[in-house]
Amino acid sequence: MRTTTAPETVAELIARQWGDHRPGLMYEDAESGVRTVLSRHRAAQEAAARAALLVDLMPPGAEPHIGVLLDNVPEFPHWLGAAALAGAAVAGINPTRRGPELARDVLHTECRILVTEPAHLSLLRGLDLPGVRLLVTGTEEYGALLAPHAGTEPGEAVLRPPGPRDRLLLYFTSGSTGAPKAAICTQGRLAAAGHALARQFSVTPDDVHYVCMPLFHGNAVIADWLPALAGGAAVALRRRFSASAFLDDVRAYGATYFTYVGRAVQYLLATEPRPEDRDHRLRLGFGTEAGAVDAARFAERFGVRLVEGYGATEGGASVQRTPDTPPGALGRAGGGDDLAVIDPDTGRECPAARLDAAGRLLNGDEAIGELVNRGRSLFEGYWRNAEAQAARTRDGWYWTGDLFFRDAAGFLYFAGRTDDRLRVDSENLATAVIENILARWQDAAAVAVYGVPDAVAGDQVMAALALREGAVFDPDAFGAFLAAQPDLGTKMAPRYVRVVTAMPVTATNKVHRVALRRRGFLPRPSQPGAGGPDPVWWRPVPAAPYRPLDEAALSGLLAAYAAQDRLDLLER
Repeated sequence: MRTTTAPETVAELIARQWGDHRPGLMYEDAESGVRTVLSRHRAAQEAAARAALLVDLMPPGAEPHIGVLLDNVPEFPHWLGAAALAGAAVAGINPTRRGPELARDVLHTECRILVTEPAHLSLLRGLDLPGVRLLVTGTEEYGALLAPHAGTEPGEAVLRPPGPRDRLLLYFTSGSTGAPKAAICTQGRLAAAGHALARQFSVTPDDVHYVCMPLFHGNAVIADWLPALAGGAAVALRRRFSASAFLDDVRAYGATYFTYVGRAVQYLLATEPRPEDRDHRLRLGFGTEAGAVDAARFAERFGVRLVEGYGATEGGASVQRTPDTPPGALGRAGGGDDLAVIDPDTGRECPAARLDAAGRLLNGDEAIGELVNRGRSLFEGYWRNAEAQAARTRDGWYWTGDLFFRDAAGFLYFAGRTDDRLRVDSENLATAVIENILARWQDAAAVAVYGVPDAVAGDQVMAALALREGAVFDPDAFGAFLAAQPDLGTKMAPRYVRVVTAMPVTATNKVHRVALRRRGFLPRPSQPGAGGPDPVWWRPVPAAPYRPLDEAALSGLLAAYAAQDRLDLLER
């Protein structure tokens, strides 16, 4: 019988699976294509065996940290469970990192063991990783190391008895600049998060959680794997996200729940509609950055409700959705949080947002600010990064680094990252607000808004548009669409528009804004290896018709930047 007692540790959640022979872990063999189902008991057994191996291999006195460089294969949750049982911590290593950056992530988190698979060995070739023991899954050597521990039960092999305050995750945040920071996540906080989400979404053993976002990222672990453990649901793994395989997987596994990040929902909507789009058990998607327009489209096409949430890996602030949350809002402050929207320039709280009858923001310039938690925070720090930790908690508050606005009823709306704030003609703009408006354009499959340097001072608004299949960019139609949007302020309309074949994204399906900003309006492809440069359109003056940014126009622009000694800004 499944207990409803709130767990104190993730180790407890793993141990609860022992003796439970209902489905626990589902996956497809990469070589044979055969789908396999492991019981919850077997999943706990595999975790316990690896916990014993971990205890054997960890050098005395070392930080109990293991790096995991794997796709979403069964070994990943096995090692998460092993670390929980043994009292160790997992550093999720991003396989899109390369060379010294990848080595830095392993060494910075002081991993003494690195678990990987043959497919990723090429990433490690030539790297200097002193003191790091490499385990390659699927090899004879790996099997021989595990074999003596096959009969280990949960709790029999520990580096230290796991407690609520022990580290379990060192997960890197995907910052847009500088080296990523490893956020500390303890067993107690993670167990509580899993239990809370399982209750919020009424997770039961009849559910199947489809994990298609990467497990090296907090979203998949905290919002998908952990609630499944807490609610007794099965987990179905997808090695890497695939929009074309999504519906087939959902139907084959009987999935009822999934999580998403970034542009994953847009990719799903861009697939060819099928008669069986609603023939599945899927009832809920939970994630971030889908946007109200795409969430409505997803519900209409697939019959699945998307719930937008907010809560970073750091755990410093949370927003909870309630039944009365209006469209476009994420919810109100979570219990115990004192959230405020603060003007970063003045340190004062921003005025409440004014919205029209359609929910469109009317006073974004004064209402948008950084979301700050002035109350208790669950933030547990960054590993070996005191400077970043101090910046996050300055003045005794937790600064999220995210832009929000709040309506008169206290509901909070996401408006982008502080790094994405633009300064246009002395007015502050938030990219997410503009993106939500541009997403209404019927020909847009994906939209990204970012700033490019102005020739004199501040920024100009630039948009990247990926078009729906068969659509062709019509500059006059796009200009007419912009003119018809009542909530598009006079400074918000894009000066430049880059039409891309596919939006460049990070490994977690978030728009790669750094890459887009670096390309600016210069004639370059949006992605390496994409062939010729993307077409760029521009307006010489506001409200003018869009025209191609041809060679003559580009030469004139570059001369204007050179005259103001700002040409180097275009080469950032």
